[in-house]
Amino acid sequence: MSTVVLFGATGFLGRQVRLLLSEDPRADRLVCPGRAELDLLAATPADVAGLLRFTRPSVVVNCVGRMSGGHDELLRGNAGVTALLLDAIAAVAPGARYVRLGSAAEYGPGEPGRSQHEDDPARPTSPYGISHLAGTLMVEQAGAVDGVSLRLFNLVGPGVSTENVLGRARELLRTASGHLDLGPLGAMRDFVDVRDVADAVVRAAFARELPARVINVGSGRAVPVREAVTLLTAVAGFTGEVRESAPEHSRSRAVSWSQADIGRAWRVLGWRAGTPLADSVKAMV
Repeated sequence: MSTVVLFGATGFLGRQVRLLLSEDPRADRLVCPGRAELDLLAATPADVAGLLRFTRPSVVVNCVGRMSGGHDELLRGNAGVTALLLDAIAAVAPGARYVRLGSAAEYGPGEPGRSQHEDDPARPTSPYGISHLAGTLMVEQAGAVDGVSLRLFNLVGPGVSTENVLGRARELLRTASGHLDLGPLGAMRDFVDVRDVADAVVRAAFARELPARVINVGSGRAVPVREAVTLLTAVAGFTGEVRESAPEHSRSRAVSWSQADIGRAWRVLGWRAGTPLADSVKAMV
């Protein structure tokens, strides 16, 4: 019997992962602890070990994390949670597969025209990227746990967070009249649909072997943010002016180019993104 424990099942990506797992015959039993049952951001090692001892999972998927906050909040949310789960799995569920969600921010600035490969040096330029890199390094060095860290690029699609530039634009469009004030939109980003990413997560959960502990998950194509915003405004029927006058987000300012090398995802997981950006944008409105 295959038991999957999924943390963060109500979040942007977690909802999509839960939907796929609930329909997957390989997941005989799906356990989705809510915050009331176990809040990973406040849990102790004993709390996590107790839950895993009770559920006896063959797979643990973590969709819990922090996208904003101070250094301490980011480290606790992205690296601390990883440490808790790795220790608990090693202690009470040593045969379980662990899937964590990392970020393209771990790489830092990309070289224009070049895809970022998993073996490239990681040089994060933000506390967010540093916190995710710390979690990924833990997975890489956790020899006692069969773990993988998926480096996710820019997720879009239904339910997108306002932490994402397209999510912020969508929220502003709901009350915009003659103009829309955004930050500079000249950066190049690798946008990938959240539903495609959920498919990659499930593939990683059930892959027979994982010869690599870090796998990029992106579309493999960098697109100007301005182009993505233009798609969004067209779908929303907005005919006003888009102004690039608001302060630029610190993460965008530090990284002007981001594009995933997705060869490893195909070789290891048999996965490629299949949803066009236009369809992802339509699903947001």
